[in-house]
Amino acid sequence: MSLMGQVMNAEPYASASRVFVIVDNGSDHRGKKAARRLRDAHPNAIMIHTPVHASWLNQAEIVFSIVQKKVISPNDFATTAQLAATLLAFIDRYNQNARPFNWKFTATDLARLLQQISARPEPANLPQAA
Repeated sequence: MSLMGQVMNAEPYASASRVFVIVDNGSDHRGKKAARRLRDAHPNAIMIHTPVHASWLNQAEIVFSIVQKKVISPNDFATTAQLAATLLAFIDRYNQNARPFNWKFTATDLARLLQQISARPEPANLPQAA
């Protein structure tokens, strides 16, 4: 919530009528209580959860998946130092050849989706649970 406070108190978010906050289903922001906590602190913020089992939408999850498949499994490391050395060597090699992921969802697709969302009427203020 501290980070959200920093973001939501800065422009253009502070004066925006709606700010969509996209989160995964991690324990810190899962469920109705998390959405209510955000709404109570920042009434213009609307929490949207990525679909369950959609880690492919999360860039950090993509990198972790690559490391898991190419480095950690099925290897068996004798020490944490050996694991650390192997991970660092992989990162060095990977960064030499890394290329951007080829997304099929284009900027035009995003603009169209945002236009559709913006065209929807804003939700009425719902009574807040006690």
